[in-house]
Amino acid sequence: MTCTPWLSTQPLPATRLLAPLLRHGAVIGLLLVATLLLSLPDTARAESPAPALRVSVSLAESLRERARPDDTLFIYARAPAGPRMPLAIVRLKAADLPTTVTLDDSSAMMPNLRLSAFEEVLVMARISRSGDAMTRSGDLLGSSGPVPVRNSPQVEVQIGEQVP
Repeated sequence: MTCTPWLSTQPLPATRLLAPLLRHGAVIGLLLVATLLLSLPDTARAESPAPALRVSVSLAESLRERARPDDTLFIYARAPAGPRMPLAIVRLKAADLPTTVTLDDSSAMMPNLRLSAFEEVLVMARISRSGDAMTRSGDLLGSSGPVPVRNSPQVEVQIGEQVP
């Protein structure tokens, strides 16, 4: 919320509703409004919650024999255009499949590159025998199409191809 400087003749946008109170010297009214706002529970004042994607990952039957239980499973979201670095990532083992995870800002790799800063993402799942973050020949891969970051109840990803 912004405040009107006492010497200003132009009220700032957040005070336009309070302008009649200011003109009539209703300081008590302002104090009452401020008290009411401060007494609201945090949930009533909070902005909308940060987005979270619930992702279900499975492995295609045709590739089950190619995945070892101790292979690394990466589940991540990245921007469809722009940085290829994951915006959010979870690291598990192939033995955990099928699985459901939540990708959100708490699973960001870098604090300044977050899921909530993007309108849509691609959700990927990759099984890596080497455990390396870089995609290599022989890795098993699955991906979604572009998914809106907000209002996506659940994203389904099936690992169904092998990287040549």
